Amino acid sequence: MSRAKLSQDESLSFKVNYQLLPKETNQLDLYFSIPTDMGINSSTLNEVEYFNANIKSHSAYYSEQLHLPLVRSRFISQSKGQKTDYRVNLNLFCYQIRIALDADVKQTLKLKEADEFYPAAQLLVVETERLLKKLRRYTPPDNKLQPYYQNADNYLSWHTEQAFLKLLSTGPKSSDFSQERSVITQFCQRESQYREEQRYNSQVTLSDPNRITNKMKLLERLIEYGVVFNKQTIDLSTNLKRLVRGVVTGIIMAFVMFIVLNARSNFQEVTVALIALLGVIYGLRETFKEDLTQWAWRYIQRGRPKWRNKFKNSVTDAIVCTQTIWLEHIRKKDLPEDVDKLLKKRRQQNKQAAHLMHFCCKNQVQIDKFLPGYEEVQQRITFNMSAFSRYLKKGAGKLYNLDGKKVSKKSVERRYQINLVMRFQSSKGIQLERYKLTMNRSEIVAIELMASDSVYIENEQ
Repeated sequence: MSRAKLSQDESLSFKVNYQLLPKETNQLDLYFSIPTDMGINSSTLNEVEYFNANIKSHSAYYSEQLHLPLVRSRFISQSKGQKTDYRVNLNLFCYQIRIALDADVKQTLKLKEADEFYPAAQLLVVETERLLKKLRRYTPPDNKLQPYYQNADNYLSWHTEQAFLKLLSTGPKSSDFSQERSVITQFCQRESQYREEQRYNSQVTLSDPNRITNKMKLLERLIEYGVVFNKQTIDLSTNLKRLVRGVVTGIIMAFVMFIVLNARSNFQEVTVALIALLGVIYGLRETFKEDLTQWAWRYIQRGRPKWRNKFKNSVTDAIVCTQTIWLEHIRKKDLPEDVDKLLKKRRQQNKQAAHLMHFCCKNQVQIDKFLPGYEEVQQRITFNMSAFSRYLKKGAGKLYNLDGKKVSKKSVERRYQINLVMRFQSSKGIQLERYKLTMNRSEIVAIELMASDSVYIENEQ
């Protein structure tokens, strides 16, 4: 069955990836069990502000076999299709190479032993060089298509060089593999020289790191045209919130007018007492109006979706897929039975008082056919935890040890642990996993999957 994958992204963020087939519908639920000593609750963390600033959704065409791109060279032949077709097919090919290269470089960097690292890196050079040659084999003769090709070629050449330089800089160092290092450095030099020969970038741009980096960011966005979907976010609660505010205001005004009319009937003329009473009435109205509106809004909004993301094809502007999103603070009794059962499997010392927050995302693909070479759409949701970290204490302490007659001490940092349950439901079954997310004020230290607690239920065909 197709599964969702939760992994760390940057120092203070994590991401969830999953795939969708044509016309498929699935649902992702994340339940955060946040220790109360972190100080995070409905009063300190506003769901709307957190969603707008810290939760990002991304959707694009996807292929499982990224290391061997499915988009064949015929898709970027100038004889295939119209101008728009050429650009989309070229972008499909280049985007896939970029994603594949980034994934393979990341995988290679996990090899900490030099005798494993350098052969894998050298093999990656060979494969990347082959794909770049395939791209450059089809240089379009049409002047109208040349800018698309040049932008893609320029970006891929630069991005490839940067990826392999990062590989050399971050990977293990060993004098025994100088020949392998030389192969990688020569490949980077050839790509740099190639861009100079093609005159892709001016000397002024090359001499300024900021200018060349920002230019490549622009070219990166250009090759995403037709592959990465445009996102439109709709707030589903806007009109409902207006209705609640209007109804509460109307009820309060009716009550106030009833009291005012009764007061006027009891006072035959305007007196100081009447003025004071009217002042108290209107003061009470302003005092309780906002509180009543907030209470009514939370009661009515509970369990309702708050946002909808529409992902549109950047070429045709057709809606490819939609996301309906919930985010709210919940009570323990609102937990589904299977999630509650999974949280109860924690060890006794980990069953501390906690606040619960629920994120839910329902996904639906609207179309029944994708672009050639792609059979799935990948959704990626990134959660930035910096809004959580600002409430944490810096709290470095000391740990003392007795070594013989000598007392030594070490500095220790304060860490917090969030239990995170991921529930992913599709037509093929249910995936239920618990993670321990350990973080301090500056980073997510570790994300640990509790494999023994994981549950996978496949639907009978």
